[in-house]
Amino acid sequence: MHHPRITFIGAGSTIFAQRLIGDILLYPALAAADIVLHDIDPARLAESEAVAHRINATLGTHARITATTDLSRALDGADYAFNMIQVGGYRPATTTDFDLPNAMGLRQTIGDTLGIGGIMRGVRSLPVLIAMSREMERLCPDVLHINYGNPMAINCIGLNRASPIRTVGLCHSVRNTTRDLAQDLGIPADQIDYLVAGVNHMAFFLKLQHKGRDLYPALDQVIAEGRIPPNNRVRYDVYQRFGRFVTESSEHFAEYVPWYIKRDRPDLIEAFNIPLDEYPRRCEAQIAAWQDMSQALRDPETPLSVRKSAEYGAEIIDSIETGTPRVIYGNVINTGLIDNLPAAACVEVPCLVDSQGVQPTAIGALPLELACLMQTQVNVQLLTAEAVLSGRKDHIVQAALLDPHTAAELDPAQISTLVDALLAAHGPLIPAALR
Repeated sequence: MHHPRITFIGAGSTIFAQRLIGDILLYPALAAADIVLHDIDPARLAESEAVAHRINATLGTHARITATTDLSRALDGADYAFNMIQVGGYRPATTTDFDLPNAMGLRQTIGDTLGIGGIMRGVRSLPVLIAMSREMERLCPDVLHINYGNPMAINCIGLNRASPIRTVGLCHSVRNTTRDLAQDLGIPADQIDYLVAGVNHMAFFLKLQHKGRDLYPALDQVIAEGRIPPNNRVRYDVYQRFGRFVTESSEHFAEYVPWYIKRDRPDLIEAFNIPLDEYPRRCEAQIAAWQDMSQALRDPETPLSVRKSAEYGAEIIDSIETGTPRVIYGNVINTGLIDNLPAAACVEVPCLVDSQGVQPTAIGALPLELACLMQTQVNVQLLTAEAVLSGRKDHIVQAALLDPHTAAELDPAQISTLVDALLAAHGPLIPAALR
């Protein structure tokens, strides 16, 4: 029987690796998989390896688990490769992406997808991913590369332009939003029937139904009765103005548009309950909790709970290996899938997965107002990917000039100065041509 070789790149993201390894080993067809963990941090890698062995023991499965800091060894013969790296890490890279814009009055919430933080993360990440894809071309040309790394669209656009390796980007926002809406509507999440399409973090529920009944009137009732959860005010406001509900959280969405975060409008920040600097706070909390968490994960006396997560990764592998058809949401290049977005864009659409692999579904044209809103994201994504592929620093500045939130807060000279300062601060993490 074929035992797939599944490689985790950036496996030092222990909690995320734990979730995906648990998902994989819960499928009988994958219970004896060959799992290879890779990270450049040997200490974090050792922790993830210990956790993987514990999951294997807890489930009574017979996966072969190895760990290596050598990328070539990790990729050699891989059937599937999960990528979850963060180039430059929280410190110094993410803190730099927040601190320098903050000093100029440009505030962010998450900074990993769009905005100045998303642009910089793309400029740091894409060269590393392209170098990685060259190794894949050499050592596992038929691999399915499953990208979890943000900025999702920028990474997928650049990779698909630079390499023949098959890449699909995965995100849990569609499932998480379905769960949120189910809670707001008092309906079990697995009973909601939906169709979603758009770009990552800005896809919309084109269909939202329960047993054939349209649920949008029920959402209107949530608004009328004043039952909007405080942490979701931005998304409900966008729904009221654009007629469909969006798939990424309010804290993310607030920084994708020019409307909610304005430095001279503290009343807006309060009214929409916007958590400025949310991502650094989250990272600090995780770092603080990590010692206890890592001890508990490694301690054989502490029971380890292994249950199915909301991630699509293991489902894709099981469907390809067993031929079991499933529908997942994937981020892929727009090969005639959404008519009114550019062909070069990366879109998030339903994909059929079976033994033939990941097969995206053609959606047709989106409502014009939604396509126009998404285009403001696509502009930034295409220019940032192009900057890395062509080594053109001016494209980074232009991407920032076209970014809705950055442009709403800073003038062109400030934007140019900020980009220069960020590129200099990131130093060796930025390709020489772009510094």
